Amino acid sequence: MTVPTVTLNNQTTIPQLGFGVFQVPPDQTQATTETAFEVGYRHIDTAQMYGNEAGVGAAIKASAIARDELYITSKLNNTFHEPDEARRAFDATLTRLDLDRIDLFLIHWPLPTRYGGDFVSTWRTLTEFVADGRATSVGVSNFQPDHLTRIVEETGVVPAVNQIEAHPYFTNDAARTASQRLGVAVEAWSPIAQGKVLDDPAIVDIAKAHDRTPSQVTLRWHVQRGDIVFPKSMREERMRENFAIFDFSLTDEEVATITALDQGEAGRTGPNPDTFDWIPS
Repeated sequence: MTVPTVTLNNQTTIPQLGFGVFQVPPDQTQATTETAFEVGYRHIDTAQMYGNEAGVGAAIKASAIARDELYITSKLNNTFHEPDEARRAFDATLTRLDLDRIDLFLIHWPLPTRYGGDFVSTWRTLTEFVADGRATSVGVSNFQPDHLTRIVEETGVVPAVNQIEAHPYFTNDAARTASQRLGVAVEAWSPIAQGKVLDDPAIVDIAKAHDRTPSQVTLRWHVQRGDIVFPKSMREERMRENFAIFDFSLTDEEVATITALDQGEAGRTGPNPDTFDWIPS
């Protein structure tokens, strides 16, 4: 099955469906990623904070897949926002992945209450990695509309993507709209709300109508809205299920029904980026 691509604002492309390794134990990451490769995934999303970049790198090295067929993303740990620290952290990511270039590198969280509120210098530092050829694209994650506006106004550089929490119970329209207005592609993390939407009667009914699972229907909803998604599972059968979402379509009415499940802020499953300030010890 061919996974469609999304063209980013720098005219590079990214597979619309990927595989996430959030919460995959480091000692199981290589095997899990290798299974994802066998299923057909070519877009892998990891992060310094996950502690499993080396496992992803080992899986890449062990595979027979050409490098230009893979799309690898990682993210800057909250500990390393100061420019020199960010540069060292980026070097370490390339070392752990055993790559000389990464496809996409993101600021994981804006941390507006840390570092004197300065995430602009962090963003400016990430743009260096594109200039020197070690990153194809750079972007942000969990950036609110005012965060996006600020970095673009102060640096003149628009992120390639904004990876945000988004799912039927929290459509996160403000951040999605702000991103799209700037030409920033939206990546949706927690696309099935950590499983919370899978028992929703509306989604279950739509799944039955298509002889699909609630997870497939929810991921298809994301795809038809234009989101880039990377569901995570350590079970091969679930990996295959999540991969099989491109041979059916939802009607406009079904998309609208799922979108109407939005609960606003009450539906958020993760931290609010305006107040989240955790830094790993």
